[in-house]
Amino acid sequence: MYEKQAVNSNTPYQRAGAVVVAASCCWGVGVSFVGMVHATKDPAARLAMLQRSRGLWIAGQFLAAAGTAAVPVGFVRFAQAIRSGPAKTLASGAAAALVAGAPLFVAALADRASDVEKFAYRRGPNWPFLTYSGLHICALAALGAGLLLSPLKPWAGITAAASAPAFGLILAGTKDIPPFVFYLVEAAVGAQLMRYQETVTPVEDATDPLPFAPTYS
Repeated sequence: MYEKQAVNSNTPYQRAGAVVVAASCCWGVGVSFVGMVHATKDPAARLAMLQRSRGLWIAGQFLAAAGTAAVPVGFVRFAQAIRSGPAKTLASGAAAALVAGAPLFVAALADRASDVEKFAYRRGPNWPFLTYSGLHICALAALGAGLLLSPLKPWAGITAAASAPAFGLILAGTKDIPPFVFYLVEAAVGAQLMRYQETVTPVEDATDPLPFAPTYS
């Protein structure tokens, strides 16, 4: 006689997704503290707005930096949870790109908090932000391909993969891109990870057990 016992193995994916969603929300809350400053074109008006809400602005940059640093952690955990194969390789590459890019934007956020006039007048080098954005786009491309090779619902991979060239064209054409578009896509992927269900059922022979045969729902 033999038994079939279902093993729920979706917890690592759900935890990784929860980290990504929570970190993306943290970033979004941080940048919204003085949100209209990003839509204001006049540098003097931006500076006046920041000076009126300096405490909120600084607190927001700290929250945004925390979210920026935490999002890669969620995708590292996701990559670690995937079984070996092309999907794991691509997810690991995406996580590595996010880990490499995050410090550049964290440094930019710290600079924004410490020198509001510099941010208001858009002074200083732009290469850290461009590098961070480029790495983020590469990460989304790799993540999308990895998700398409995984048992996740196709829309998550399609969304990430399709967004990468679109964002790349915007960045190449304008030398700028609102970072919220990255975190919007990643939060959507994180939400899908939180809903992921995988049940692994061992199939056993009377004399010699066979390897686990996964079934996905």
